[in-house]
Amino acid sequence: MNVPPKTRRALTRVARDTSFLALGVPLHLLMACVLFAVFGLGWEIVEGRDDQAPVILGVVVAFGAGCLPLLTAAQRRRFRRLLGVDIPRPGRRRPRRRIGYHCAVGPLLGGLEALVLSLLLTGLAGATVYGWIWAVPWRWRVEHPGYTTQALYVSVAGLAALAAVPALAAALVRAETHLGPALLGPDPSEDLARRVADLTESRAGAVDAADAERRRIERDLHDGAQQRLVSLALNLGIARATLTDLPPEALAVIDAAHREAKEAIEELNDLVRGLHPSVLDELGLDAALSGLAARSPLPVRLRVDLPPHLPQRATPAVEAVAYFVASEALTNIAKHAREATRADVTVSRLGAILRVVIADDGVGGADPSRGSGLKGLAQRVGSVDGTFRMSSPTGGPTVIDVELPCTT
Repeated sequence: MNVPPKTRRALTRVARDTSFLALGVPLHLLMACVLFAVFGLGWEIVEGRDDQAPVILGVVVAFGAGCLPLLTAAQRRRFRRLLGVDIPRPGRRRPRRRIGYHCAVGPLLGGLEALVLSLLLTGLAGATVYGWIWAVPWRWRVEHPGYTTQALYVSVAGLAALAAVPALAAALVRAETHLGPALLGPDPSEDLARRVADLTESRAGAVDAADAERRRIERDLHDGAQQRLVSLALNLGIARATLTDLPPEALAVIDAAHREAKEAIEELNDLVRGLHPSVLDELGLDAALSGLAARSPLPVRLRVDLPPHLPQRATPAVEAVAYFVASEALTNIAKHAREATRADVTVSRLGAILRVVIADDGVGGADPSRGSGLKGLAQRVGSVDGTFRMSSPTGGPTVIDVELPCTT
């Protein structure tokens, strides 16, 4: 017998829903029975009619408390095996959601499940009433000549009940699919905390990977392109010094090429230092900032205050961000700070916070919304959960205050 695919899917869905509801009835009504017993025993204690009621009440309460984790595990298995809904394992904190499900929502759902299953059984019995009639003795049929009409009504009612069961069962299953995971799974705050921890860890990994990539680029440029440019400049210098008998035009070309090669080396040095200076890894933030201040076109007063009782080195990612902020801030001061004659860079360690303050004596008026430079600084600081603050009133001074968390 070939069953149409649509009919086969509908029958499969009805069988799945009714099986799901049938398994839910004992799991939901067990705690209802426990609660009924608790209320009954409590009433007997109030009335003082049974001296053993307090002992029995303690046993019943202990039994109910012990059943709660088992019922949760059984419900999770029921959802997973029959509906394919995987409810995460709940934590031990804040169990009131699961207690509310088993003690309040569960009995209500169990009652509705029992009603739907009763309707199904009643519909089957009504739809097959003619078979039941032919199973009774023939004398009963003779004594009730109008049974066929009554049986017809019962059959129609049974078929109507069977027609209503799939929709009711599907609606109840959908309701349980929403309530079960919401109340039996982890608390939303725990799930949110776990997601925040995962995102923080993944972001830290991305920051470390980006820092490692900058180190690799700096190393490749220093050991590859920079060395080639140095060799080229050296050869051009030797050529200019030794080939004195060449025409003036050729000597001018060699001299221009030698000068451009040296300028390219200087630009590459600046690029390498902007990516990730090797001195930062070897000697730390103090030495790297000292070199940065020495190369600045404006006078820079550098102060590094690291208490001896605290770790002198932060994590590589934090040191890289501190160096990047100072480097970009000094570059912006040299290029955009009008009437600025000096800059101050102060680095201090306050417990688990590395603070970097860069100030200049220009006329102020810097606006982060007008360019991407200051926004980039704020984003770079935020990548390590730091805070970025800037004050630049008209007339000056401009102060950038950065606080970076240190884990070491």
